[in-house]
Amino acid sequence: MLSFRFRTAAVLAALVIAVPLAGCAGNRARSKADTSYVARDVSTLYNAAKARLDKGQYKLAAALFDEVERQHPYSVWARRAQLMSAYSYYLAREYTESTSSAQRFLSIHPGNRDAPYAYYLIALNYYEQISDVTRDQKITQQALDAFGELTRRYPTSRYAADARLKVDLIRDHLAGKEMEIGRFYQRRGLWLASTVRFRKVVDDYQTTSHAPEALMRLTESYLAMGVPEEAQRMAAVLGRNYPASEWYQRAYQLMQKNAPKS
Repeated sequence: MLSFRFRTAAVLAALVIAVPLAGCAGNRARSKADTSYVARDVSTLYNAAKARLDKGQYKLAAALFDEVERQHPYSVWARRAQLMSAYSYYLAREYTESTSSAQRFLSIHPGNRDAPYAYYLIALNYYEQISDVTRDQKITQQALDAFGELTRRYPTSRYAADARLKVDLIRDHLAGKEMEIGRFYQRRGLWLASTVRFRKVVDDYQTTSHAPEALMRLTESYLAMGVPEEAQRMAAVLGRNYPASEWYQRAYQLMQKNAPKS
């Protein structure tokens, strides 16, 4: 799984602003009937939800924030409750529900000042579900697209820097998936198929940590296919861009043994 979660937590915390509302709801006794439909003023509901959030009862907090929106849909606090619901679901690892809440917020308030946060939260929900490179990477691509949408729409927002960092991590992860498949084909002697995967890394993910190995694997694959000139070209690119890399040393040794005849 990708790292840098500590930065995510720090950025997310910016949303949780303790805004006290009128009344003494925070001091009232709570019960398991918190989320049953009983008409309550917005102060009581919102403070009850915030109290549950502070106690780490994230799913219950989310349900209470949803109740704020249901009972007081036209209040100022209904708008904030939508985002707080999405945030609470995120903390509860209920990523689908969190995404739905954030998307609902955007559909109702597309131009709101908190829209960048909603886009950021949607992207995080995908990001948290990224699996290792041996599994399907559909959700990884969704995370990449979502972070890309955020940086395109709000390039100067407080979430943009973290989004760009995560884009780099996601691209490295996707490149790792291509490498995994390419090595799989190599082990089975399917050289043409392996070159397609390694070329994709070189062409689409050239700034990732996998590019040097991809060039070396292309050198191997082209030699195995009987195309030494192309192998030499890949090794030369590797040498120009990563002369100190261990992958260049391996490619160099391969070419010394299999140099094309002039």
